[in-house]
Amino acid sequence: MTLLDRYIARTVLSAVALVMVALLMLGMLFVFIGEQGNVGIGHYGVLDALQYSVLSLPQFALESFPAGALIGALLGVGVLARSHELTVMRASGMSKLRLSAAVLISAAVLIAIALLIGEFLAQPLGQLADEQKAFAKYSNISFAGAGAWIRDGDMILNVQNRSSAAEFGGMLIFELTADNRLAAIARAEHATAAGAKSWQLRNYAESRFIDDSVTSRRTAQQTLQTVAGADFLRLVNTDTSELSLRTLYKAMRYLRANNLGFEQYEIAFWSRVARTVGILVALLFALPFGFGSLRSASLSARTTFGVALGIVYVFLQRLVESGTQVFNLDPLLLAWVPTGLLALVTAMMLWRVR
Repeated sequence: MTLLDRYIARTVLSAVALVMVALLMLGMLFVFIGEQGNVGIGHYGVLDALQYSVLSLPQFALESFPAGALIGALLGVGVLARSHELTVMRASGMSKLRLSAAVLISAAVLIAIALLIGEFLAQPLGQLADEQKAFAKYSNISFAGAGAWIRDGDMILNVQNRSSAAEFGGMLIFELTADNRLAAIARAEHATAAGAKSWQLRNYAESRFIDDSVTSRRTAQQTLQTVAGADFLRLVNTDTSELSLRTLYKAMRYLRANNLGFEQYEIAFWSRVARTVGILVALLFALPFGFGSLRSASLSARTTFGVALGIVYVFLQRLVESGTQVFNLDPLLLAWVPTGLLALVTAMMLWRVR
């Protein structure tokens, strides 16, 4: 690595770091504001909401890294362009390929940081945030960590796999008498959070024990009132978007080998890989803005353009992920659409640079 490589990398990385700090502060503020509705429930206070916001930062950083890299790279390249340093480098014989290699050094550092956050920080800290929040809000109920077993007074719930933030695969309900004898057993094929303390159960079947007899009933829908809300039950079923790459890959292999449904894990895996590669493409995209008529653009213009493009990229990525799940499309192909389009535009702009 030459002195020029280190200088370019340091300038770009400094700009990206500044943008990421600003994004993280905004993200923490938005999360903290959103948590105000939970303050006052149980023992959940303002400091708990602030702690939850801080612990959620790694996951937010992971999701906003491509947009932050794009904005920061535009600003970093803009600094080099407005001081005519890039022009001098080109005039001294530094080719487009050589400049791109210098920018790729910055991309490699950012990708390494993103992988470290995704594999070792985001998931454990996110789960810790959910646990502390749930235990503060529902301090009057008990939770068995070895499985989805929750006790709420005289009721014991067994929650099965979660398919979305409020949708669960099923639920077993055990109702106890005052002297801890079994009063009823019920099962629902699907459980949906209908409110903070309400559940809508589908295909509900119940067996109730009265003296020496058993009465049974079935109904298409049943409402269940319980202190445990969907955010508490989230502890036992982690969202696939919050899992690390190695966990997603292992889950995909296991489910595919056993002929089980693995689509949501495949979507999450390839979307994460595409977003990580998007960091590299974002930095290369900024390079052509340092030459020609584009180098005279002001700092505010670059910031506005970077923010707008970053929003479009994130929105398109989320749209593709949702469409893959809703319309049962190929996740391997569609997960790369936003990153592929950005790479295509980047290649065209680099080719046109003289």
